Amino acid sequence: MAEKIIYRKRFVPLETIALKDDRILFESDTRMVTCWKSLKPRADIGGGISAYFIDKGIKVSKVFAPDGSFVHWYCDMIRTVVEADSITFVDLLIDVVIDPDGRVHVLDAGEAADALRDGLITADILCDSLHAMDVLLSDIDAGRFSTYTDWIAKYEDAAGI
Repeated sequence: MAEKIIYRKRFVPLETIALKDDRILFESDTRMVTCWKSLKPRADIGGGISAYFIDKGIKVSKVFAPDGSFVHWYCDMIRTVVEADSITFVDLLIDVVIDPDGRVHVLDAGEAADALRDGLITADILCDSLHAMDVLLSDIDAGRFSTYTDWIAKYEDAAGI
């Protein structure tokens, strides 16, 4: 059986991109772990490993610099659309970044509000993003972020990063 094609859909800018070089390390109905390289060459990011928590609407990525050093944890709020030969992860705009020192930053909340106001997303999409962010931040605050990162650690050797 052929491996599924992974797509990333974004609202700002409006685009759907095939992540043709992402490699699936694990897949189930509620989880997926992939490794990837940056789509475009960047001085700060070379690639990473992502764990998709489909049932929670959260993607957690361990991001590496081109030299292989750890940069930060990057968490996207997502929706997932599964088809027979593909899976599309819809980026719900709001992101959470956790620095190596543990500082937590919420990103793009204003962009999500603007997208709702401008008719680029629905209130339902914004609600999904806010609910997923609330679950993630609650887990971080309660010391449960390792329930996400353990999935990445489990497949880090297989990723070869």
